[in-house]
Amino acid sequence: MKLAMVGLGRMGGNMARRLLRAGHEVVGYNRTRSVTDEIQKEDGLLPVFSLKDVVEQLTSPRIVWLMLPAGEATESTLRELQTLLSKGDIIIEGGNSNFNDTLRRAAEFAAKGIHLVDAGVSGGIWGLAEGYSLMVGGDEKIVGSLRPIFESLAPAPDKGWGRVGPSGSGHFVKMVHNGIEYGMMQSFAEGFEILQARKDFNLDLHQVSQVWQHGSVVRSWLLDLAERALAADPQLKDVADWVEDSGEGRWTVFEAINQNVPAPVITLSLLQRLASRQEQSFAGKLLAALRNQFGGHAVKKPGA
Repeated sequence: MKLAMVGLGRMGGNMARRLLRAGHEVVGYNRTRSVTDEIQKEDGLLPVFSLKDVVEQLTSPRIVWLMLPAGEATESTLRELQTLLSKGDIIIEGGNSNFNDTLRRAAEFAAKGIHLVDAGVSGGIWGLAEGYSLMVGGDEKIVGSLRPIFESLAPAPDKGWGRVGPSGSGHFVKMVHNGIEYGMMQSFAEGFEILQARKDFNLDLHQVSQVWQHGSVVRSWLLDLAERALAADPQLKDVADWVEDSGEGRWTVFEAINQNVPAPVITLSLLQRLASRQEQSFAGKLLAALRNQFGGHAVKKPGA
């Protein structure tokens, strides 16, 4: 099949490469021209340098896959595509967009006869070799027509991908997926910190991670990644304890509240990420001050 990939960052670029190696024709557009040129040279991408060129290189029904950051980058690109595409064309939106935005956008495009399919994509930098997990939302018939694309990107034609429901459901499932990921990552982080804290045992954390990789109940891909990180830097001396969040964990917590679903592990894992960014905690200072006020407990001075 022939399609366009708009956004050739690490994820989008590797997805384009996987499609090309599977025999698909891929038109590629990225704001940074050198990125497009590199994939063209290595894998035979057909490069273009504007959204207008993207549309002109495709025949109807056109298929345009977006792999852009959620928010304004995706919103502005979709606005421009709305003026360029025709009835019957298909957009696959593969970024981590909020599912509520996807519901709105799908309705707007449907009014013009253009199909918007949302695809939650998981796999990270390993997807090129291992394949991607794809959670797809949209019209059943339209998703079915895109099957060869999804089968080429997935770990196997019949594994790791599926239409999970109507428009918006793909991004919704990916949002919850990432919320679960937050909780799993936090559990590993806390567990390894407890191991490290027992200094008298002098535990080799890398060795422990290797032991757990085989036969253990907690064996997983995340554990495999922890093992790689600890092999390279056993004390993680070159890693700052500052953790970003890209939004999906927050949205999962908001949705849990909206649906009256208790989600303490995911919620606390999100809060821990926020706490990691504080150079100083005013709350911690106030707690210390309160203990001093009611009990006369000693207060440490800054830098002490």
